[in-house]
Parts: sequence; C-alpha cells; structure tokens
Amino acid sequence: MLFWWFTVRIDRYARQPLQLVIAAFAWGGIAAAWAIALAGNTALLTLYEKLFGQSFQMTWGAGLAAPFFEELGKGSGVLLLLFLAPRVVRTAYDGFILGAFAGLGFEIIEDISYGLNSASEQFGSDQLGTSLSTVGLRLLTGFSSHILYSAIAGAGIVYLVGTVAQRRRTGFGVALVLTAMVLHGAWHANVGLSGGHGPVILLLIIGEIVLGLAVVIWLFHHTVQPERAAMRAVMAPEADSGVITAEELDALSGGWKQRRAYRKSARGRAQRRARHHRLEAAHDLADQIAASAGSETDRVRFARDELARLAL
Repeated sequence: MLFWWFTVRIDRYARQPLQLVIAAFAWGGIAAAWAIALAGNTALLTLYEKLFGQSFQMTWGAGLAAPFFEELGKGSGVLLLLFLAPRVVRTAYDGFILGAFAGLGFEIIEDISYGLNSASEQFGSDQLGTSLSTVGLRLLTGFSSHILYSAIAGAGIVYLVGTVAQRRRTGFGVALVLTAMVLHGAWHANVGLSGGHGPVILLLIIGEIVLGLAVVIWLFHHTVQPERAAMRAVMAPEADSGVITAEELDALSGGWKQRRAYRKSARGRAQRRARHHRLEAAHDLADQIAASAGSETDRVRFARDELARLAL
C-alpha cells in the first residue's frame, strides 16, 4: 500500500488512467512473474547447473538468469500497453510510471513466494518465524528492487520504441534497459562478487541501493521535465487570464520545492487544505484543456467553474 501510494503521488502531471495502472500491476504480478519469469528462470538455472556445475549455479545462476526474464517480462507489459493505449502512453515518463507499477505487482507476488518457500527451512521447525522474517527483509529492501528496476526499464522501452510525443532514442533506451538488468543481476550475485565475505556483502548491498536510487532519481527528473513544460504551456493562459495565480502555476508545473513553497505560504490548516483542493481542481482543468485540444467544451467550463468555486 505504501509503494502504491508513493508511485501514484509521483504521477502528478499527465496521470495514467486507473485501468492502465491496474493492468500494469496485474501484468507484473501474474504474467511477468508466473508465465514468464518462473518458467524462464527455472529452465536457465537448470542449463547453468548442467553446463557449469552446481556450485556455479548456486553462486551466479540467479544473477545471470533473473535480470533477463524478469526485466524483459515486466518490460513486455509496458510495451503491450504502449501499443494498446498509444494516446495515453506517450512519453518516457509514462513508461517510467507504468514500469514501476509492473514492478510493484511482481514484487508482491515474489515476496509471497519467498515467504512460502522459506517456511520449509530448518526442517519446518519455525515456519511462521522464518516466513515473517523473510517477508520483513523483502519489504525493507523492496523500494530498491523490482519497482526501481522496472521503472528504469519501462522508460527505456518507450525511448527504444518511440511515440508521437517521444522522439526515438534507441541507444539511450537500450542503455536504460541494460542498466536495469545490471543492477538486478548485481543484487543477486552479491555472494559471488564478495567471495562469500559477510562485511563485503553488506557493503555491496548498500552500494547497490545507493547507486540504484541515484539512477532512478536522475531518470525521474530527466523524464519529468517535458511533462512539467507541457503543464506550464497548457495552464499559462489560465494564469494570464486570472483563473489561477502565478504561484499556483509554479506549483502545478514545478517540483516538490515549488509545491512546498505554495503550501507554506498558507495561513493555517484550513487554508492549506483549500490550497490542496485548488491544485487538484487545477490539475483537472489542465486534463480537460489537453483532452479538448484547447477548445472550449462543457467539461472545460465546468472545471474552470470548479476552480472559481474553490477560490481562496
């Protein structure tokens, strides 16, 4: 629930329809996890064991199998939605958001699977304890796992394919997908990379988390810039005509600093709440203006009237 809330919160410009978000989530949890990754990983791990021996498979197998089938499995959901809803999935930022939801679905199913499988450890003497400890560990590291990897890969797929609104950048798209795979593979190969030394494994885990977060934060800011520019272009005439203020325009088309400045300038809780509703109504107006291609429709007029009704 926390990851769902966070992913929805960062999708604040050209918001994805709920049906599309649920489709990405379901694809990650069902199709990518069960139909693609489980079968592919099992087959490749078996081949590694036959070709290179059990020791190699136990040390390096997961790191050399999971990135391919899991990232391509989740990414194929973004690719599918890109062609099913081309008027909605238009930019790399859309691929970033849908990829994150596909990763969330995959993460939940994988956590459940790990929890169930861990119950048989220690000959099943402490099934509840081992299952809960496994799930707890997975939750603590979940923010730097599948959600992060598939957000990077999802943006890369949109760059790789290109859309009407997103210029194709094949090399950059491939680089992003490969980055997601490398981060994912390194996470699974920590034992081999560290030589089995506990302190080194811990350092590798910390380094991979920091590096993964740095990449995804940079990519978020890179892909969100066109969304912010589009929001400002759509709503600038409304600010010129006095429907919204210049401060509200900055908050709508800016980042968290602009939104925080807008909220902090409010006097008291009631005004902060009113400003929150104003921003939500302004988002609705921007959606209606964009949907109507700038024409004055009944929906646009209604959204503008709502803003006037919520005047501070």
